[in-house]
Amino acid sequence: MSTEFLLVKEHLKLRKANPSSVTGFVLLGLSGCPELEAGYFVLVLCMYLAVMLGNGVIITVSVWDSHLHTPMHFFPSDLSFLDICYTSSSIPLFLMSFLSQRKTISFTGCAAQMFLGLAMGTTECVLLGMMAFDRYVAICNPLRYSIIMSKSSYVLMAAGSWFAGVFNSAVQTALVVQLPFCRNNVIDHFLCEILAVIKMACVDISSNEFIMLMATTVFMLVPLLLIVISYLLIVSSILKIRSSEGRSKAFSTCSAHLTVVIIFYETILFMYMKPKSKDAPDSGSLNATDKLISMFYGVMTPMMNPLIYRIRNKDVKNAFNTLLCRRSFGK
Repeated sequence: MSTEFLLVKEHLKLRKANPSSVTGFVLLGLSGCPELEAGYFVLVLCMYLAVMLGNGVIITVSVWDSHLHTPMHFFPSDLSFLDICYTSSSIPLFLMSFLSQRKTISFTGCAAQMFLGLAMGTTECVLLGMMAFDRYVAICNPLRYSIIMSKSSYVLMAAGSWFAGVFNSAVQTALVVQLPFCRNNVIDHFLCEILAVIKMACVDISSNEFIMLMATTVFMLVPLLLIVISYLLIVSSILKIRSSEGRSKAFSTCSAHLTVVIIFYETILFMYMKPKSKDAPDSGSLNATDKLISMFYGVMTPMMNPLIYRIRNKDVKNAFNTLLCRRSFGK
């Protein structure tokens, strides 16, 4: 029995259960390319395990070593926890779909997946902006750094990032789940992405799209503007340092964050601002490619973050080596 037939059967079953509304969704995933599923399952599983291990190490080292209880190391550990939450909200279900012929997800499960994905993405945008401000204060106003970036300040900044993410996601998800979905319930993706779900509503969604545009401006573009302004001021301050050694040391303190920002926003630009492949003549194969690359990027970014901070940050590298040596010596 073909995968396409099973998907059509699941679709008809969900429609028959309640013909006037949608009680669940069918996730197509790679149903059109079953030959790719086995290899992609192994690849994504390995990357997910690397995400859990790498970010878990960053969190453990940051908690274990008291020398890392500073804003410069607190924010990356918070980012690591965020990456674990983000990938865990979608990847396990995505992997399970490969092992089962049922590609359906309940309406409640879809809403939960939308909420978690959008909340984690928004939180990361705001958190990266907060981290840029931290680097600005450290380089441009070092004498007042301990006063401005006190423990209460950076904990409040991190909490504010999480609140912004949860608040935005709660509002957006609430507006979507109350829409009537009386047409199609097949999502041509691996997961319930809010942009894919909202387009299946059988009413005018212009107000929802306007609210999403405003939210994107506030929670994604404003933090990006803060990052750009912060780094312009940072570069200006670094260029005023006379010694090359001093300039190199100043730049090294923010190179890890800058690398993470570039990877993160490059991913967003690829996933949401590239031309839609469905307009292309050979849309089927291109759509499969787009879905593969978007999921690959979604796992790649959380996997790369701990490697970047460990390689580019000597304090984290030394703390990790010390912890590893103590564990080995203890054995």
